Amino acid sequence: AALALLSGSVAALVVWKWLGRKMIQKKMEEARRSRDEGMKKMAKAVQQFREQVSSVQTDAILSLPLLELTGRLREGSLSPRTVLYTYLEKALEVTQQTNCLRHFIPECEEQLQEIQRHEEKGLLYGIPVSIKDHIGHKGHLATCGLVQCLGTLMEEDSVLVKVLKRQGAIPFAMTNVPQSLFSYDCSNPIFGQTLNPFNPQKSPGGSSGGEGALIAGGGSILGIGSDIGGSIRLPSSFCGLCGLKPTAERLRWVLGLPFQPCPCAVGPMARDVDSLALCMKALLCQEMFQLDPSVPPIPFNEEVYSSSTPLRVGYYDTDGYFPLPPCMRRAVKETRRALQAAGHQLVPFSPPRIPYVMTELFLKTFFGDGGRAWLDVFTGDIVDPGLKPEVNSCKMPRLVKKLLALLLKPLQFLLLLKLKDVAVISTCRSVKEMWSHHHQIQVYRSQFIAQWKELQLDVVLCPVLGPAFTRGYPGKLLTAISSTMLYNVLNFPAGVVPVSTVTEADEEELKLYQGCCDDPWDRTLKQAVSGAVGLPVAVQCVALPWQEELCLRFMKEVETLSRDR
Repeated sequence: AALALLSGSVAALVVWKWLGRKMIQKKMEEARRSRDEGMKKMAKAVQQFREQVSSVQTDAILSLPLLELTGRLREGSLSPRTVLYTYLEKALEVTQQTNCLRHFIPECEEQLQEIQRHEEKGLLYGIPVSIKDHIGHKGHLATCGLVQCLGTLMEEDSVLVKVLKRQGAIPFAMTNVPQSLFSYDCSNPIFGQTLNPFNPQKSPGGSSGGEGALIAGGGSILGIGSDIGGSIRLPSSFCGLCGLKPTAERLRWVLGLPFQPCPCAVGPMARDVDSLALCMKALLCQEMFQLDPSVPPIPFNEEVYSSSTPLRVGYYDTDGYFPLPPCMRRAVKETRRALQAAGHQLVPFSPPRIPYVMTELFLKTFFGDGGRAWLDVFTGDIVDPGLKPEVNSCKMPRLVKKLLALLLKPLQFLLLLKLKDVAVISTCRSVKEMWSHHHQIQVYRSQFIAQWKELQLDVVLCPVLGPAFTRGYPGKLLTAISSTMLYNVLNFPAGVVPVSTVTEADEEELKLYQGCCDDPWDRTLKQAVSGAVGLPVAVQCVALPWQEELCLRFMKEVETLSRDR
């Protein structure tokens, strides 16, 4: 009888799991169907526009830089309707190649009518803007690539979307993201894998990977991403774009965010630095400050951005934690020489204690509870293959984690805990330890700023991870993002500028790359970035907190010098 009861219980459990999985599959299929129907509606709307207006110079419009396009729209030589439908058509083409869109925003046609009723033209009048999946738009989902988020439509626009609309922008598309946003690849079980527009074997980066692919493919002129470990800067690096992660509190996309020791920042992504500056200028307006009083009322400082005063630039080409491929270090060296030749003062700078920052500060912020809160978001979901290494690490019993940490302790210096750090990272076992952890982050920030001030630096030039990884590799190398995550811990503004492309010589030099100690993680990085000839190579530009204008001014200088070479 006991055996029969046990068999019956096991059978019931199997059936229950099977039914749960079927329910998940059904929800995912419905979400995909909804997306595909939205695409068809947009394609039909584009076709109708084409039939009405057959003489549109599509290539000419798509090639206009943002500043020139805003000028043409404001003077009336181009209509917002023509520009919107030109970008809608291109976005459809790009997403067919890269799977970068999660959904079109049909309300863009209502916003088109709305801006034409207003006498006052905002700074982004008539500009089509794409937004990352989780930046709320009324009537749409914010999925984060998770099944549990498929049933809840946003009741109102996020603060950021409201301000964009007030400035005359037309949000027209929401872009794909990795599941849970905690990845620098761009894949989720609902909407699938986004591809790099320059090479479909490569990742566009993440978590703002849909934005990266859409803008780099020419289907959007301006996008809004978010960044908690490099999620604006890594797609910008992988896709050859300019991207800015501001000080987190300088912009807000949702009211009432809880305190975070490593806060999430939202920022712009575009094809050039002037576009980023215009976007920041548009967003840092009275509307933003009134909608969210927790955003400091600091308007964009045009004088700082336009300045031509020589800068004192700190620089480094490695952080001593995860050695980057030769082409990324070459980019820093060439940019350093160009800046020096242009009259700027270059000073060697060495960021302190990066292994400590990576394992004790950054990862402990997210996995201080052993990853339990993160695991909760996968309840009733299918885990994306790219996230399975981290998810499986978090699922390990605490005793196993402790034993693993003990066994690996003698190897920590050698291995720098490059991969399975999620499994062996120490957790915050009490509220007291959590407060101590927050305090350690503040102490590190103070020490870093003191070192910066001692050298009297204005800005810092440093590497960013790249070139674009082969798809599937970001999940194997979580902590390769040390170059970007540092400035999330510090909450400094940091931006990425493309300055070169991978050469045959870079590819040859990569064959000799041994990284830190030619260990399995170094060899994995080598595999991840190989076969990248012709792909973009970028550098990272950093300023002190609240100095976005100075950071952008430095980025503009780097961009100008790279184009002159």
